[in-house]
Amino acid sequence: MKLGTEFLPISREECTERGWDAPDFVYVTGDAYVDHPSFGVSIISRVLESKGYRVAILSQPDYRSAEAFKRFGKPKLGFLVTGGNIDSMVAHYTVSKKKRTYDYYSPGGKMGLRPDRAVIVYCNRIREAYGDVPIVLGGLEASLRRFAHYDYWDDKVRRSVLVDSRADILTYGMGEKILVRIAELLAKGVPVKKIRDVRGCCYLAKREDDVHFPVAGAFDYNDLKTDKKLYAKAFKTQYENQDSVSGKAVIEYYDNRMLVQNPPMPPLERDELDAVYDLPYTRRPHPCYDKDGGVPGIAEVEFSITHNRGCFGGCNFCALAFHQGRTVRSRSIESCVAEAKLLTTLPGFKGYIHDVGGPTANFRYPACDKQLQSGVCSTRKCLAPKPCPNLKVDHSEYLSLLEQIESIPKVKKVFIRSGIRFDYLIYDKDERFFKKLVRDHVSGQLKVAPEHISPAVLRHMGKPDVEIYDSFRRRFFDLSRSVGKEQYLVPYLMSSHPGSSLKDAVKLAEYLKEQNCLPEQVQDFYPTPGTASTCMFYTEIDPFSGKAIFVPKEYNEKKSQRALLQYGKPENREIVLRALKSAGREDLIGFDKKCLVRPNAQNTHIAKSKPGAKDMKKHLKTKKR
Repeated sequence: MKLGTEFLPISREECTERGWDAPDFVYVTGDAYVDHPSFGVSIISRVLESKGYRVAILSQPDYRSAEAFKRFGKPKLGFLVTGGNIDSMVAHYTVSKKKRTYDYYSPGGKMGLRPDRAVIVYCNRIREAYGDVPIVLGGLEASLRRFAHYDYWDDKVRRSVLVDSRADILTYGMGEKILVRIAELLAKGVPVKKIRDVRGCCYLAKREDDVHFPVAGAFDYNDLKTDKKLYAKAFKTQYENQDSVSGKAVIEYYDNRMLVQNPPMPPLERDELDAVYDLPYTRRPHPCYDKDGGVPGIAEVEFSITHNRGCFGGCNFCALAFHQGRTVRSRSIESCVAEAKLLTTLPGFKGYIHDVGGPTANFRYPACDKQLQSGVCSTRKCLAPKPCPNLKVDHSEYLSLLEQIESIPKVKKVFIRSGIRFDYLIYDKDERFFKKLVRDHVSGQLKVAPEHISPAVLRHMGKPDVEIYDSFRRRFFDLSRSVGKEQYLVPYLMSSHPGSSLKDAVKLAEYLKEQNCLPEQVQDFYPTPGTASTCMFYTEIDPFSGKAIFVPKEYNEKKSQRALLQYGKPENREIVLRALKSAGREDLIGFDKKCLVRPNAQNTHIAKSKPGAKDMKKHLKTKKR
């Protein structure tokens, strides 16, 4: 593994210096150009470069006119377009739809360098500049908006982004194999409109055209945008066909046109993943951003290693099932160790590997052998609500990987900061990894994601019962004490998820009180495109069971649920009081140790029979004095 010394061209002059009359592809991105394997643009461009294609990077172009899109002239094969590492609307707005003030993927964290709905704007500007030049969409924003989708910011069902962008092809999922195949066909002179049999692609055709793969279902946008039951059914069909082994094509009709999603492209296998991460990345932002203070997004990943892809965890609020997929693949130990050795040579390395992880850090292989032959199960999850009997639980290779990275000269410590799936960990009867995790890989705090404690809410989240988390929590603290360390768990908690009532939020607040846990941060459920939970939020239907569910949407309800999870904050006190009264849980208002908040003195009637009444009288006397 070698460190790259050259960035790809970002100007026509740099193309000329390389002897190019024109690039094969111009890659348009909503992010600043960071040549690091944690950034999709860098991976795809380096993969294409390794296959002999000339790729120029057009990063955060001025989208107010078509002029910026002419920087390199017309590319020989076409434009590649992505919104960047995250959806542009998520990058710009909080869950309360307020404008963010900081962009981690822009130079100096500056906002406003990419438009809302970036891929639509970019593609339409390219069409203004060059007419019928081939345009291929990719990246997270395109991938998760490839079907008709509920858009939280517009509060309506929008059309597929392929329709609105006027691009020719949309690639979904991890795009290395897909884009190499498309590039090969374009280089052979195949018209872009004729490329219809590549897996991992969506394209638009005439309604009556033939489809190359068996079809799982067909839906009409004119019905989907108003019929919530049909929308939930369509989502279920899409979800069940995201596996490269068992997946079929899915169709959506737009008047006289037909959007076809071909089945997914098979994931990269171990040797292919190793080859991707062995490419000559410079591993830093382009020097043109130095004057702005660099690109903040590099800080978290600069000294981290991604060892796997995919996740069989199946959380309903996560988009991984629709993007990376539910089947796991991983890099070889040798490849990861080679990258770790490279990190020790970088300027600024101080001996610490910040993470050896991925979507879920402690997954290395598919959940079971059956997935390799038959694909993932379309109607059940691997871990929740109970682990599948076929689940293979084994941390031995991950343990070996960490041990070998630790043994590298100059490496002082290896941390694990991406998510540990605690249920998978607790199911492992061999505790060697658990003990090593606690002893060697926690930087004082370990982030885990129980998300909630209510059985009904956890079921709608696709998470295990809270008893599993409690078993993990108790064992974590036992092991920490056994090695003489004072360490803490930082639980991720979510308020207002579909299925969560005010009473469920009160139960979670009671649990936090019992555990003496006062979370500093709580995430309101954010209905982002491409998740089962977003489908629930919009339709108020569980797409997997077809049953109606309660969805907290009203502002005060959401505010109350969030405040209950942080009941100890003084600014939340009045909200918590009102919420407890509304939920009929005034027993949690008082001075007893189980109570969440104290009452307002002027409005409190003290009954002698109530627990804590003497304490309350004493408190009121003190206040009067």
